[in-house]
Amino acid sequence: MIFTARFAPSPTGPLHLGHAYSAILAHDMARAAGGRFLLRMEDTDLQRSKPEWEALILEDMAWLGLTWDGPVLRQSEHLDGYNARLDALADMGLLYPCRCSRADIRAALAAPQEGSPHEVYPGTCRHRPLSNRGPGDALRLDLARALDQLGADLPVFSETGPAHEGRHRIDRTTALETIGDVVLSRKGENIVAYFLASALDDAEQRISHVIRGEDLFDFTAIQVILLTLLNLPVPVYHHHRLIRDEQGKRLAKRDDARAIAKYRREGVSPGEIRRLVGLR
Repeated sequence: MIFTARFAPSPTGPLHLGHAYSAILAHDMARAAGGRFLLRMEDTDLQRSKPEWEALILEDMAWLGLTWDGPVLRQSEHLDGYNARLDALADMGLLYPCRCSRADIRAALAAPQEGSPHEVYPGTCRHRPLSNRGPGDALRLDLARALDQLGADLPVFSETGPAHEGRHRIDRTTALETIGDVVLSRKGENIVAYFLASALDDAEQRISHVIRGEDLFDFTAIQVILLTLLNLPVPVYHHHRLIRDEQGKRLAKRDDARAIAKYRREGVSPGEIRRLVGLR
């Protein structure tokens, strides 16, 4: 298989130094392996995603000296494909409608009969059939039933990032306690959740190596579960270190002082950006 990596920003704000590090690292790893580097816009947040942000991202990428193979994939143009995969999961009996608000979930987790609260959905709506879905309901994955579908030999994924290097087998107890019945389609929007759309796109684009920030490592188990349920290939994962500010806080899009466009305006060179993030 050809080494294929991708950079998948959301066009909801400017790229910052953390984005630059992730994009450059994925690009350089792919080119060093004689492989392909793809660019994807994860723009399913239709309210916050803006064409002007996408245009700025493309300008920043080109200024950094990064080139990508083929056209840019935009998730907003592939909603029918995501929904077809949701239908496949529904046909397996793995989805149920949920109308709980965040306040409802917090109250259920705090209830005495639930014991010590976990940061996972307590299963309040798990009894509801899909035929009972209302227009404002989310769709959740029945994780216990999904794991039953996979059988006793749960999937394994490979990680090459420094913090989690090795092979990891999905553990049923850990998955139920730390993941739970995640939302796959958000209320009233008919749009799949980020981690499902991202995993489906990785399979569609034949991504061999997912290179992304360490803060996304916890998404990996649920993505591997979903890909395996749908008989789609599981890539190799590489979760890299995060670029942090002087207080050790992870950079976010609100950190405009570290926006790549601002560095460009101030005359900083692409080579200096590489040095700022610890790359040559």
